Amino acid sequence: MTPKKPIQTQYLADYRPYPFHLNETRLRFGLSDSATEVTSELDFTRQGEGSLILDGGTGLDILRLAIDGQELAPEDFTREGEMLSIADSALPGDSFTFSATVRIDPSSNTAFEGLYLSGGMFCTQCEAEGFRHITFYPDRPDVMAPFRVVIDSEQPVLLSNGNPVGQEPGRAEWHDPWPKPAYLFALVAGDLVAISDSYATQSGRVVALNVWVRPGDQDRAGFAMESLIKSMKWDEEVYGREYDLDVFNIVAVDDFNMGAMENKGLNIFNSKLVLASPETATDADYERIESVIAHEYFHNWTGNRITCRDWFQLCLKEGLTVFRDQQFTSDLRSAPVKRIEDVQSLRARQFREDQGPLAHPPRPDHYREINNFYTATVYEKGAEVIGMLKRLVGEDGYKAALDLYFDRHDGDAATIEDWLLVFEDATGRDLAQFKRWYTDAGTPRLRMDEEWTDGTLTLRFSQETPPTPGQDDKQPRVIPIAVGLIGPNGDETRPTEILEMTDAQQSFTFEGLGARPVVSVLRGFSAPVVLDRDLDDAGRAFLLAHDTDPFVRWEAGRELALNALQSMAQGGSADPAYVDAIGRLMSDDDVDPAFRALCLQLPAEEEVAGRLAHAGVTPDPDTIHAAHMQLAHSVAEAHEDLLIRLYQSMEVTGGYRPDAQDAAQRALRLIAMARLNLLDGGERAATLFETAGNMTERFAALSAMIRAGRADAALETFRQEFADNRLVMDKWFMIQPAAASPDQAATIAAELSQRDDFEWKNPNRFRALLGGLAANHAGFHAADGLGYDFTADWLIRMDAANPQIAARMSTVFETWKRYDAGRREKSLAALQRIAATPRLSRNSEEMVSRMIESSN
Repeated sequence: MTPKKPIQTQYLADYRPYPFHLNETRLRFGLSDSATEVTSELDFTRQGEGSLILDGGTGLDILRLAIDGQELAPEDFTREGEMLSIADSALPGDSFTFSATVRIDPSSNTAFEGLYLSGGMFCTQCEAEGFRHITFYPDRPDVMAPFRVVIDSEQPVLLSNGNPVGQEPGRAEWHDPWPKPAYLFALVAGDLVAISDSYATQSGRVVALNVWVRPGDQDRAGFAMESLIKSMKWDEEVYGREYDLDVFNIVAVDDFNMGAMENKGLNIFNSKLVLASPETATDADYERIESVIAHEYFHNWTGNRITCRDWFQLCLKEGLTVFRDQQFTSDLRSAPVKRIEDVQSLRARQFREDQGPLAHPPRPDHYREINNFYTATVYEKGAEVIGMLKRLVGEDGYKAALDLYFDRHDGDAATIEDWLLVFEDATGRDLAQFKRWYTDAGTPRLRMDEEWTDGTLTLRFSQETPPTPGQDDKQPRVIPIAVGLIGPNGDETRPTEILEMTDAQQSFTFEGLGARPVVSVLRGFSAPVVLDRDLDDAGRAFLLAHDTDPFVRWEAGRELALNALQSMAQGGSADPAYVDAIGRLMSDDDVDPAFRALCLQLPAEEEVAGRLAHAGVTPDPDTIHAAHMQLAHSVAEAHEDLLIRLYQSMEVTGGYRPDAQDAAQRALRLIAMARLNLLDGGERAATLFETAGNMTERFAALSAMIRAGRADAALETFRQEFADNRLVMDKWFMIQPAAASPDQAATIAAELSQRDDFEWKNPNRFRALLGGLAANHAGFHAADGLGYDFTADWLIRMDAANPQIAARMSTVFETWKRYDAGRREKSLAALQRIAATPRLSRNSEEMVSRMIESSN
């Protein structure tokens, strides 16, 4: 067997500016399924020392290379791997035009990177380094240029970035006047129809808006258009950012590795984040569509007009844009509920990442495969860092800094240093220490102790960040700690204030207090840390009942549940405090139904496993699952009458609306049904499945019926009804292993994988099935190792077709070291089997090797 070529590590310290300025990019595409010809003309001007080196994938078949129209001889260039070097002797001077004509095969592109076919439609995905698979180019984010694009094709709709400047049958020309890097290039050609609208910006520019879908999907694209218009209006009102082209296009694509892509003026979306109707999409789907439409639109300024200098700065554009879309959703829906949901996601994905072998800083100093750094740390933690900055400098300081950022760096490829400097210049703060949030990996653990003496409360904090791969010793970070004080009678005696911690140990004093208060700490989850404090279950129940901060109130209930589950998983019994407290909260009709629904959710089994592992206890997935079921059953038994009342009173009448109020009522009703399901054996769920008028209720009923072991007929009915709807069938494939009993989950997943309609090369379908199994904590981690073996088999198979998807899904093994010896042995064997696969992609090789290396 030929030895694998080592993965080349890229280092931030090695960054050098590109030695040529690119004045304009002109492209012509002659589209053909298997023999597309691409002609590029690149106008260069030298701006530094160095040779002309262009990136180009091995799939580019060179037809012609030329400088200023003079064809290059073989001795004028060198091609090695994905690099094309032009001899200095072939360059006529400091300004010249390089041109290339290449042939590529979109039909064989199963990696969906570059130009590929999706159901007969031509589509591109160029972030991070996909453009090099289209033609030779300086494929790096700091090389920016205006683009002119001509598309020759018999496809009826021909789209690219920018504004249309010429349209006729078989040909379209597009011009994007705003300089952009190649990763933001986009092209779509296919049989599409649009729902159209327009938007008048604050300066009076009328923008034509189109959401392009396949014929027959028009009736499911209206909500996406509504979300786009809301996003444009919000960005003008909140950030003062106006759209800058005459047209904005969105295209829904069935085969797409990511959720969506912010290409300038031509956003390409995974179909699941565009298409929605009450009969086919859940409330969560609607909210996700609204959020992602906003996210990609907001990138027009935070990502496109200002991009990142190099891929080490990825969290600059992604963290800021995630923060902006979180603000957007908070303004449109419930801000407290949105904040809690964001924290749930952060803890489930990013905290887990920080605690394992794949931990890395938001701004890493090296990488081997950039596609592996589209992570929760870059996105979610990147957004948390922005949120902390905003808390530290205040609303006015944040606005001044952002205005300066847009003014100073419009048209730039910026860095984290540029970003922090505008805050320093706008507010006068020194952010040298704060920068550690960008450069250090790991989740800080924050310890709080209290001392009460004669009306004076002293809070003593200490911080420590555990070692992570390559970073053993961590210096203290700036931690904004939002604190309020609740008096013994339940009234707030001191409103929220921000304590700014900068040292490893630090104390803060509150004087003149009449009685000892209960401390409400880390309000709004003011910093992404793990908080340790000595507070008994009675204190947590008090906070759950009386705290004015919704996050701390929810957190108190979550801690009660975690304590109960941890005790039960270790063979003990649960303190009844959680069951009693949750009953009091559920009966309070003055509390937002969405908030009550969140509080009624139990912490995920994965979270309990992490809590046990931190306490030095080896988690047993089966025991955790049994504890989870037992605690849910206890809640149902203790509050059956209340749950029945909620199930009945929260029914939404009238037509379906995906707004926050109706979604909140459905959320509380359906989690009440899930608890009652443990008592009635699925009777209510079966009735709801037959009578529900929307997918939210119907899918929740189907899930409950699977858990009750009575879903066979319902699953077949569901399949027959939606067999032709790919997105709904993804739900069908996902829910079966996710909701199955742990001893059956891997077997069910294996059976589903053998079906003819398991279209595994479609990323959504693949993620649905394997992700559904991984979501079943005890099922994936079954002691017999079937979950590990099944997943490894399919990751190996997918890696040969689509390395990005395989590598990202491999993270399901991320926590393998925390379990018992038998499970560790089986999961390590699965990882080693993946690593030993001949011709394993560099994407998967990096991820798997890092997880294996953590065993040493």
